[in-house]
Amino acid sequence: MPESATLRDPKALGLRIASLQPSITLTLERLGRLDALVACTRYCVEALPELRNRPVKIVADSWSSTMEELLAVQPNLVIASVPYRMESLAAILRAGCPVLTLAPHTLADIEADNRLLASVVDARESGEALIAEMDSGIAQVRRQGARRKIRPHVYCEEWGKPLIHSQPWVAELVGAAGGEFVGEPGKTTTAQDVAASDPDVLVFAWCGAGDRVPLKRVVKQRGWQSLRAVTEGRVYCVPDEFLNTPAHTLLEGLACLATAIHPDLFPPHPRLVSIDRL
Repeated sequence: MPESATLRDPKALGLRIASLQPSITLTLERLGRLDALVACTRYCVEALPELRNRPVKIVADSWSSTMEELLAVQPNLVIASVPYRMESLAAILRAGCPVLTLAPHTLADIEADNRLLASVVDARESGEALIAEMDSGIAQVRRQGARRKIRPHVYCEEWGKPLIHSQPWVAELVGAAGGEFVGEPGKTTTAQDVAASDPDVLVFAWCGAGDRVPLKRVVKQRGWQSLRAVTEGRVYCVPDEFLNTPAHTLLEGLACLATAIHPDLFPPHPRLVSIDRL
């Protein structure tokens, strides 16, 4: 069926999708396939508030979902993304429901997943437009960031107990914004190791914390008061959904990073929280 026809009536495909991660739900919305959604997580609703006005069942996420709650809404496709628990997905498969699992690590992986999802829901044209939008946005920031030869060292943290570096796609975004990512993406580290590297910029985007990372308390508890980033006031919180959700919302995360790394080149972002603003 041609895309133009199914875009007018997404249900014509007969898909009943259960989305277990916000990145999937956000992508479906951009592809014009939100009407195929029969179940999603509460995190999806937080990322896309319009779902509150839709007849969509709220279920647990990729890690905690059960076969019983998913089969109750009778999906014919469950889409999950990392982190997920293999035992839960295996139980769903044994019940006869197809499961599509995604495990992106890099921007290239996210692009491939967007293309795959677009193919599954027969929205290839919209998928290619979304990919082009992301590529263009990243390229534009990269060109602007390249105007500065100095590349500040940036520590990005995804979780605080234990300390975990942000994912590889965040490291790529830091590079695009004209910075150098400190440490190994996705791996644990220590307060001592971070202090030894003395980054120029500290960026926190804790999973599930929104924009509420207690920056001043974190700096004090870790004894980081003398770090270059702290003394120069370059300590920031980027909203969780902008950096930890592998979807087009990463463009907002990139805009936040660009402001934090090269404030003389990029305009302030309204959702970027600075330690000086607390």
